[in-house]
Amino acid sequence: MAKRILVVEDGGDLRAIVVAVLTRVGGYETIEAANGREAVDKAIAEKPDLILMDVDLPDISGIEAARAVKSNPITAHIPIIAQTGWNSHRWRAAALAAGIVAYLQKPISMELIISTVEKFL
Repeated sequence: MAKRILVVEDGGDLRAIVVAVLTRVGGYETIEAANGREAVDKAIAEKPDLILMDVDLPDISGIEAARAVKSNPITAHIPIIAQTGWNSHRWRAAALAAGIVAYLQKPISMELIISTVEKFL
């Protein structure tokens, strides 16, 4: 059975590219969310094997969504990889403190996304 990845990205075109790479190249099943609240709800309902989370989301940040996922006993075990354009030690530290296992800065090569996903699955 293929591992399932929740892809959280508010940019529809970028989300579609990441989903296509994960499904075609990586052989993963994907679940999609366009904002942080939807990500938390889908993490609880779908229990993916991994979450690939944008940090800059329109409602709550990916860091806040990660905290919510990690504070719930149902989803606390799910590894979360951040993908973001924010290049700041402060944001990286906040992401790691929230339980995010890797912090990838955009633009991100698809090879790096696949290798990082494989590392945590």
